[in-house]
Amino acid sequence: MGASIIPFIVFTVLWGGIGGVLPIIVPKGPNRGIIQVILMLTGACCWLFWLCCYIAQMNPLIGPKIERDAILIMARQWGNPIQ
Repeated sequence: MGASIIPFIVFTVLWGGIGGVLPIIVPKGPNRGIIQVILMLTGACCWLFWLCCYIAQMNPLIGPKIERDAILIMARQWGNPIQ
């Protein structure tokens, strides 16, 4: 499995919009600065979390553990009996 550019672009635009565009349109008020920082940190942290999860799926460290009997049954059913 390799990386695809489409999910990377879609999620970068999504979280970039939350962290880059939404802080600009926050209405004026006493907590405007705090809300802007919250939106920027949310966009950055969520994008980074998504990126780490996406990259981790490209080369999984753990594979399925199948018992010997199950492997023999599957091989027989699929027409490749193990000797």
